[in-house]
Amino acid sequence: MSNDNLQIRRIAIDTYHENVAYLHRECGIYRAEGFQALSKILVSANGSKVLAVLNVVDDSSIVLPGELGLSEQAFQQLNADEGSLVTVNHAEHPKSMDAVRRKINGERLSQDDFNSITKDIAEARYSKMEMAAFLVATGQNNLDRDELFFLTRAMLQSGDKMNWHESLVADKHCIGGIPGNRTSMLVVPIVAAHGMLIPKTSSRAITSPAGTADTMEVLAEVNLAPDQLHDIVRQERGCLAWGGTARLAPVDDMLISVERPLGIDSQGQMVASILSKKLAAGSTHLLIDIPVGPTAKVRHMNQALALRKLFEFVGDRLNIHLEVMITDGRQPIGRGIGPILEARDVMQVLHNEPDAPFDLRQKSLQLAGRIIEFDPDVRGGQGYAIARDILESGRAGAKMNALIRAQGAKIIDLHPGSLCHEVVADSTGIVTSIDNFQMAKIAGLAGAPKIKKAGVDLLKKLGSPVEKGEILYRIYAEYQTDFKFAKEMAAQNSGYTIGSEEQIIKSLIAF
Repeated sequence: MSNDNLQIRRIAIDTYHENVAYLHRECGIYRAEGFQALSKILVSANGSKVLAVLNVVDDSSIVLPGELGLSEQAFQQLNADEGSLVTVNHAEHPKSMDAVRRKINGERLSQDDFNSITKDIAEARYSKMEMAAFLVATGQNNLDRDELFFLTRAMLQSGDKMNWHESLVADKHCIGGIPGNRTSMLVVPIVAAHGMLIPKTSSRAITSPAGTADTMEVLAEVNLAPDQLHDIVRQERGCLAWGGTARLAPVDDMLISVERPLGIDSQGQMVASILSKKLAAGSTHLLIDIPVGPTAKVRHMNQALALRKLFEFVGDRLNIHLEVMITDGRQPIGRGIGPILEARDVMQVLHNEPDAPFDLRQKSLQLAGRIIEFDPDVRGGQGYAIARDILESGRAGAKMNALIRAQGAKIIDLHPGSLCHEVVADSTGIVTSIDNFQMAKIAGLAGAPKIKKAGVDLLKKLGSPVEKGEILYRIYAEYQTDFKFAKEMAAQNSGYTIGSEEQIIKSLIAF
């Protein structure tokens, strides 16, 4: 092992949940120690250590032979000044990869196995390739319900846990897959206005055109420090924040950084991700929304019932009061798909505007009503009426304005992108189906969620009569390349089917 010192150089590259180090090919240590590109190294400085994936460079403008470059995340974790001296050594291979290989071979893993895996991931011992191997090994239906419990508990224990010192801390979560489904941004102000504690920490979009945090970011700051988040929740009884800054179940964030580019969203990982995050956020009562529809994540009622049993099994063993609502997932909820357009829909509902999306309003009231019924002072069946009164009286809108001010109000511009393309009906009839996946894909190609003004604005929903040539939806983008890709995708498949009324897929859900 080498004890030669190198000077730290901060490389302004965001490597997103992966520590990356850069060595010049002519560096003496690189040649003497036999380092290879993409190998793991241990960087040490004044008692502080960080594990990083090695990249080898030939450009001295990036890093000199006597320097070690560190990506933004690695530099912050090492917590040493630029120019400080560091030592570099080979890192040990993560021992828990043996368990991952056993899982790949079909073996059942123990709680100790999952504890070791999540500990190594949290300590950055896994490369993204190794995390991908773990995700694939545990994907699909490769975890039994006990293994799923073990994984959830291990992920929960990988980081900090909030304690609100209250007996009832409410939360809700939708499993996703339905574009425009911004119910959380309505449920939180309604429930908080009722007086219940609902600290909503949300992730950003994984495979969708917007997550709650992406849309709330249009209106207010969502990257809140833990102390700031606590103060806001204590003051307002709620928040709508990004969960990544609070170090809640950090292994989940690291796995999501691999799931997102691969488009992986397996059932087991989803349950573990949701429950570990909610428990880490201090939730005692949780409502899960499982939409069912032909192009939703869950496509059949028997799948939804099996998933509900999984949530209930793990939730019961982790001592959280959990209820599941199975909802109508046949089409997008609301009109907008993409951060700006979804924020517009939310504010229309909160302001009780007459043309606000009716389905978004109704679903949000149903969900908020069920959460309000967690309150022991509310009788079963009364929640919906209470939620509706809070919304119609303007108290929910006032609470949202208070949350926006407390989190840090943005200059709000709800105008969509400057590039607009109208997709029209190719025949006369009734809208009989809308493909959730295709609509999300078109909005994503237009630039959402990274480009806040990008997305799709629906003018027609299930059951709407249309004439040939009438506008079905508009695509909005800010950049010509995104605009071109989105238009081409819509031309290949608009996502809409036009037919007769009897061809409309009937909902399995009485909603």
